Amino acid sequence: MAVTLTASACTTSNNASTTVKTAPSGSPTPTAVPALTKKEALAQIAHYSEINNEANKHRNRALLDTIEDGPLYAMSVADYKEDEGLPKADRKKYKPWSYDLAATDVYIPRFTAGQQGWFAAVTRSGKKKQYVRVMILAQQAKTKRWEMVAAVDLADPKKLPNIALDAGGYATALDATSSKDVAAPVTTLRTAVGDNFATGADLSGKKVFTSSKASAQQIKAHDKTVHKFGSHGSTSFSAAAPKFTDSYALKTTDFKALVVFAHSHTQRDTVFSGYEIIPEQDDRTWLGTNNSPNFTYEFTCSDVATVPMSPGKSTLTGYTCRRTDAHGMTASS
Repeated sequence: MAVTLTASACTTSNNASTTVKTAPSGSPTPTAVPALTKKEALAQIAHYSEINNEANKHRNRALLDTIEDGPLYAMSVADYKEDEGLPKADRKKYKPWSYDLAATDVYIPRFTAGQQGWFAAVTRSGKKKQYVRVMILAQQAKTKRWEMVAAVDLADPKKLPNIALDAGGYATALDATSSKDVAAPVTTLRTAVGDNFATGADLSGKKVFTSSKASAQQIKAHDKTVHKFGSHGSTSFSAAAPKFTDSYALKTTDFKALVVFAHSHTQRDTVFSGYEIIPEQDDRTWLGTNNSPNFTYEFTCSDVATVPMSPGKSTLTGYTCRRTDAHGMTASS
């Protein structure tokens, strides 16, 4: 008779890089203008909250698609799917919410014609405004709608850097893909985050990142999960090709960059011969009710890091992950 084990998936909590082209000799230098005004930016955040509530109430993917894109939309749709997979009695009643605009700062870069417009926002919540979230809203090329593509809670709000502002109060966008703008381009950051999960930061993770609460949380997810089956099986993490490659970066007052990017990773649970894994209730949306000797979970995540512009280590300040797919195999296959 096969002995069954219960699976518990890893739970953990766009690169619109701006490159200014050099104008041909004799041509006037393109004029960079703000993507929108502060008042307009806050209005877009308020609009997001209103529509998000309506979409979430009915798990309306089409409506949600008008205000979200990129990794955030993928994570939200995954939440919808998992909620729909639960018995109605187990589904939590939806509670409307909104961002506190009085406790929200917006950081708006200037762009030249043809560049994608986007802006960052930092919002605070809690009785002492102790919870800090970094958000990115980007303007869609065809529809011109502003849609939220990232919303990341910071593990250590005290490590949020001050954003540099020009005389008009506008921020400076940097190219997170270029080593000319940042010491660790986004591909390096993405590899290091993947290593935090895959090895507990033994390879590139500790070389790229300084010690921080966010990095420690990712390392803990690795250390705690890889041994969960004890002598009956194993769990391994692997970095995956990113489904969302856009990144966003703003210059800080201490000559660094606040970078927001996305990464993907997988978690593979395997038990040895004679054992099977039973999908837990939250897993059944993806895996059904069939037991399997192995399951692979796919995660989509958004990350925030402070990256020096000159050589030096970066600091991971926050990340948000959701399981966005999973699959397994039957014992007989």
